[in-house]
Amino acid sequence: MTLQQLEYVAAVDKYRHFVKAAEACGVTQSTLSSMIQKLEDELDVKIFDRDSHPVKPTVVGERVIEQAKVLLFNSSQLIESVKTEKEQETGEFSLAVIPTIAPYILPKMIKYIRTYHPKLSLRVSEARTSAILDRMERAEIDAALLTTPLSKPKLLEIPVYYEKFIAYVSEGDPLSKKAEIESSKFPYDRLWVLEEGHCLRNQVLNICHHKSAFSAVYEAGSIDTLVRIVDENGGYTIIPQLHYDFLSERQKKNVRKIVNPEPVREISLVVRNDFVRERLLNIVSEGIRSAVPESMVDSALKKFAIRI
Repeated sequence: MTLQQLEYVAAVDKYRHFVKAAEACGVTQSTLSSMIQKLEDELDVKIFDRDSHPVKPTVVGERVIEQAKVLLFNSSQLIESVKTEKEQETGEFSLAVIPTIAPYILPKMIKYIRTYHPKLSLRVSEARTSAILDRMERAEIDAALLTTPLSKPKLLEIPVYYEKFIAYVSEGDPLSKKAEIESSKFPYDRLWVLEEGHCLRNQVLNICHHKSAFSAVYEAGSIDTLVRIVDENGGYTIIPQLHYDFLSERQKKNVRKIVNPEPVREISLVVRNDFVRERLLNIVSEGIRSAVPESMVDSALKKFAIRI
């Protein structure tokens, strides 16, 4: 039994004519008739007396039609409820962000939403990817801003922007003499990275083609700390492109482009497959876009709104 079949039954009851009902439903008479016949076979009853003119329902058919109209009404109410929920611009929205994204996005995103959508109550938390995914699985948050892909079938990933990585090299390091550094030419013994648990740590080690334990004495908890360690102790680290604006004018001179290949991370809004508040998701996406250069924004998002 399908809603489509119930709609055909209701149409025949309304018009008392199979051809007119088919025209109203935008299908051929044979399609409408065969679908009603399948429903009758499934229920093992005759809903309409086809020999009468005009067509009329049987006694049992009248009860079927009555229940069909109730189901169709409830279905339309459900559709309207979901549509309202999708288009709603007010309410509470909880967003989790990983620490290696939060400093660059949250200040401007929060300002954008407070300025243009003051009725939206945004609750933001910061945590590492594993903790965020656990909270999302328990439906404790609406969405997350994470590096992707995650390969989680129960989650929907919506790419928002792409961010390059750059090298931050101490003034006395041999790498400082290069204008560009090939990703395969990074020495491992002078590399400083984030501590275990940060997804950026693994991305950096992959850029440097280095998966074994490294020899640095200290693994930092934040990108800002990494930069300071390099300033004081030498060596180098690899940082996201958006951290460039957080550097002093002197520190910016220590930045080097990475080439062959040029490493990039994908940043996505991630929601559960059952998430429906489409309009709120678009508002948050607009806020994120306000914090990054337009050249970094996903090409599809530049043209189309998010549809889920």
